[in-house]
Amino acid sequence: MSLSSARSITAAANPPRALYLDFPLGRTTGKPGDLAMQQAIMQSAVEVLASADTSGSIVDLPYRWRDDDDWKDGVMRPSKKASSEKSAHEDDRVQRFDTPQYQLESDVPDDASTEACDSCVFLAAD
Repeated sequence: MSLSSARSITAAANPPRALYLDFPLGRTTGKPGDLAMQQAIMQSAVEVLASADTSGSIVDLPYRWRDDDDWKDGVMRPSKKASSEKSAHEDDRVQRFDTPQYQLESDVPDDASTEACDSCVFLAAD
């Protein structure tokens, strides 16, 4: 059983059973401190594990991170504010690129492509 906040990646990995939550990455069991939501998500996972009979199925759970989807704008794109101006809840990740990035030159595979990454869906310019 897999809990996922990245549906396309989960589908590509094709786990035997999966639950999808449209939540920020790393928050698949719910909001910090929201024990009721966390328990409901885990209960759903147990129920799906017990009843799922189709290999590769992904069950979309109905829970919502917020009433609207505005939260996605803050977690899918890096902020342009200076680090000292960011609040504790803003995205502080580094800039994303549409080509693979490597830490060391020796990490680059011989057949590395410099073409745009088809699965990099959140790179659209603002």
